[in-house]
Amino acid sequence: MTDRSLGSKGEAIAAKYYRQRGYLLLNHNYRTRLGELDLVLYKDNTLVFAEVKTRAGRMLAAPAEAVTAQKQQRLLAAAAQYLQASPYADACIRFDVVEVTPAAGGWQVHCIENAFTG
Repeated sequence: MTDRSLGSKGEAIAAKYYRQRGYLLLNHNYRTRLGELDLVLYKDNTLVFAEVKTRAGRMLAAPAEAVTAQKQQRLLAAAAQYLQASPYADACIRFDVVEVTPAAGGWQVHCIENAFTG
């Protein structure tokens, strides 16, 4: 499986995870000139920007460790640009990091809510 297809698979799994919890998926791979937002979701007056990190195989570092301070700044900038054209601009905002990793016979999802703030 290529890195791109692995990432797409992880994003689909994360989107399903959120939908099962009552979230509305507003955007998937929303691109701005400042960066890309993997998932944009909404529930209970909260707009969630979810960064999905998918890993397969044995790796020493947790997938969330790939969301460095520099990556966080790009996500914050992309989210600010998203909000300029969003009807949800008055909602509360949350940044989650979602780790998707192999598990027995499938995939495990670990959602880190409020992983960082802006």
